[in-house]
Amino acid sequence: MLQIPLTPVAEELLQERAKAHGEDVASYAARLLQDALVAPSVEELLAPFRKQVEESGITDAELHSLGEELRTEVWQARKAKSA
Repeated sequence: MLQIPLTPVAEELLQERAKAHGEDVASYAARLLQDALVAPSVEELLAPFRKQVEESGITDAELHSLGEELRTEVWQARKAKSA
């Protein structure tokens, strides 16, 4: 049996969330741990994007500028939608 020490705050949150999901604490904690272990890492998720950027030859400044342009477009679209 695996035992994991938790702070009182973390244990309370775990109990609350397990109850909210209709699960006992042990089953809920096991499911969370399993999900975390099988989920791809951020590095794995970003690898295709990073490869594409590297192969494109775009500079860091150009990539930053593109990101800023996209952020501005999204902001303006949300602003227009809420108006």
